[in-house]
Amino acid sequence: MKKIIIFTILCVIVGNFKTYSKENKPNIVFILADDLGWADLPCYGNSFNEAPNLDKLAGAGILFANAYAACPVCSPTRASIQSGQYPARVGVIDFITGHWRPFEELIVPKNRTQYLPSEIVTIAESLQNAGYKTGYFGKWHLGNNRDYLPENQGYDKSYVHSGGGFYSPKFIPTIEPAPKGRLSEILTDFSVDFIEDNRDNPFFLFLAHYDVHVQLDADKDLIDKYLNKEKIDSYPGNAVYAAMIEHIDRSVGRVLDKLESLDLDENTIIIFYSDNGGLISRFDEIPLLAKGSLEIYSDDRLKYIASSNVPLRAEKGTVFEGGIREPLIVKWPGKIKAGGISNAVVTSVDFYPTLVEIAGAKKPVNQVLDGKSILTELLDVDYGPERAVFWHYPVYHHDVPAGAVRKGDWKIIENMVTGNVSLYNLRTDISETMDLSDLYPDKKNELIAILKKWQKDVKAEFPVPNPNFDESKRYEWGVHPDRK
Repeated sequence: MKKIIIFTILCVIVGNFKTYSKENKPNIVFILADDLGWADLPCYGNSFNEAPNLDKLAGAGILFANAYAACPVCSPTRASIQSGQYPARVGVIDFITGHWRPFEELIVPKNRTQYLPSEIVTIAESLQNAGYKTGYFGKWHLGNNRDYLPENQGYDKSYVHSGGGFYSPKFIPTIEPAPKGRLSEILTDFSVDFIEDNRDNPFFLFLAHYDVHVQLDADKDLIDKYLNKEKIDSYPGNAVYAAMIEHIDRSVGRVLDKLESLDLDENTIIIFYSDNGGLISRFDEIPLLAKGSLEIYSDDRLKYIASSNVPLRAEKGTVFEGGIREPLIVKWPGKIKAGGISNAVVTSVDFYPTLVEIAGAKKPVNQVLDGKSILTELLDVDYGPERAVFWHYPVYHHDVPAGAVRKGDWKIIENMVTGNVSLYNLRTDISETMDLSDLYPDKKNELIAILKKWQKDVKAEFPVPNPNFDESKRYEWGVHPDRK
């Protein structure tokens, strides 16, 4: 009888331990938009676009006003999320494969690898080791060779978009019969199925949308809705672009509904983020609408203009605020105070150490994590105001090769062509209109020293003089050497 009683007590203890452990491993849903700007969402002040589900998410969680991507283009930022490292350290410093101007004044560095290196221990691998089921659905853009796809980078289940646009999407691995419908809806189907299949396990879902990337395309009924909507001042109001934002919002809504229907929402962290700043117009100056939507603006300037990042300066492909400042919303019921707004400076290298801490996972032993856990910032809306964050984008795109550092309210941008360094105070000049270098030389020199030290630490690579420089052809775009 004593043995039976002891056994029964042990079973209860073990059962309670399992329940406690499960409750202390929250599910994690990471939803990534593509090219969505900081000023595009209603919860960030946009009064033309509509995103009621993201409004709901922000109202139930925390919105970050000073969240950044580690690079102003997609592949490097995506690499930074997966690795917890700055792009310059990973060696992926431009989109894969990269931009190329063969006759420019400088020859720019190439990505050291045109994929996320296999030796990187990804955030998914760390969470796998902590007992999480992991899924990745959507845009990867970190190498299409099977060795470098999510299935070999820590994800138990994955479908990577590999072409076909928004309405005839193809995937790796191949799906037979091919799924029909709009890409955003198909990716959401994959995601809600993954949630259903793993409802009894802690899971990490990464849903990587292709919206709102060019070429712009959306459902006709949504486009018509925004064509008939009254425009506002200081925002282009591209109806196709607005419709694509609503497609993302519908996806977010379906994910939220699925979690709620399975009683998982109270134990799930949801992160919504974008990979770089908003695109205003294509760098190659061609129309940015897909063929299916090209007639919408056949005789209108909006054939070439997607969005605006006002009050931020510039756009994707630059280290000005318009290229790197991102929308970031995080919901964690019972932990994060609903409706909070944080002014903490955070960046995409922070997700890895944050999620590892939350999940009770172990950090990789021989891998530098450049980011910091922002758990305190999430729970207490508290932050260290003098934190420094960095950018290294040594290629020609929407601007010249450049680097930057922000520390507190101050930011410098280093022009790698001229060597000129500009200084801005973002508290008083979020639009970066006034170079304060001459007024505050000590602050400028302080930040230069910090930037140089960081560049050395991450082994940043820099442009070199081009022996084939031709001023008459300098702005011509060529085929990247790694594509030949």
